[in-house]
Parts: sequence; structure tokens; C-alpha cells
Amino acid sequence: MPASRGTLRQYGVALRALLVLTLLLGVLYPLSITLIGQLALPVQANGSMVSTNGEVVGSRLIGQSFTDADGVQLPQWFQPRPSAAGYDAAASGGSNQGPENPDLIAAIGDRQAAIADLDGATLAAIPADAVTASSSGLDPHISPEYARLQIDRVADARSLDRAAVAGLLESMIQGRDLGYLGEPSVNVLALNMALEELAQAEMDAKN
Repeated sequence: MPASRGTLRQYGVALRALLVLTLLLGVLYPLSITLIGQLALPVQANGSMVSTNGEVVGSRLIGQSFTDADGVQLPQWFQPRPSAAGYDAAASGGSNQGPENPDLIAAIGDRQAAIADLDGATLAAIPADAVTASSSGLDPHISPEYARLQIDRVADARSLDRAAVAGLLESMIQGRDLGYLGEPSVNVLALNMALEELAQAEMDAKN
């Protein structure tokens, strides 16, 4: 009997510990962190969503395509880098294809040809991020070089002054993190939203 009571007591202690820890770590801690996030960093806590006219159009953290229903790139928008995940946040990942993989080599060739046709660029002028996907497949940024490659096409498609589009792009370039980490980059969604505002301002000025 004493051994049995000791065993039951241990079970009771374990059960109480389980209930207390579940309450603390499974309920109170997540709720407190969520509350702190909503109060201190609401935009970041909710995925850095971007809205225009009250409608969510994307996230500053996740790349997206700017194509028509058939997947054809729309010339009036700056285009992102390719995505092996189809810009699907639930399927984040790269292709895992090595540099000598024939499928990757063929895909890069197709992308180079498409960019050359769309933007009139020579192969030597096409930067690597224009034809290769990021390791996550969700990178929302492109290099300033790739963005500059698209200026003429975007300006022509929108009947905008090239210098105005170029100036807008330069103002959107983000420097290295902390001044030395990574490379300068451009957030494509933010750039396209600013481009839309520029086009609307030009239209209002003419009317």
C-alpha cells in the first residue's frame, strides 16, 4: 500500500505540473507574446501586409508575380525574380538543382530569352537574380541592376517619362543592412505601388 500511495502521489504531482505548464506555456505565454506583438509591432506581427484603397494587395516580405491570367508578364509592371515555389508561401523552397543540372540550364536560357525579348537586353546585361530563383522562392527584392533593366519597358507601357521612372526607382533602392550586410535591393511590390501612384499623379496633372 505505501508503494501504491507513493506512485499515485507521483502521478498527481506530474498531472498538476502538466496542467500548470500547459496553462503557462500553452496559453498565457502565446497570448502575451501575441498581445505584445499587436501593440508594439502590429504591421510586422500581421505579416507586413500592404493595402491600397482598403484592399490587401500583398506582403512586403513575400514576392509575387505580375502577370495576366495566362501567366504572361505584364509590361507595365516591374517584374520580380523567378520563383521555384510559384510565390506560394506554403511551398517555400528552391529547386535544389545544381549549376550543371540540364533542367536548370534550360530554364535559365528560357528566362534570358524572355527578358531579352521583353526588355531588349543583351545576355551580358542580364543580372543573375533575373534568371535564378532565391533559395526560399519568395524573395520580394530584386537587384537595382535588374530593376534598371526594366525602366524603358515600364515607362513605354505607361507612357511615362523615362527620367521620372528612373528617379522613382533610384529613390526606392534599399542599402545594405546595417551598412554592410547583403547587397542593395529593391522591393518589387513597394516599387510597383509607388509606380502606380506616379502614373495616377501624371494622369491627374494632365486632366
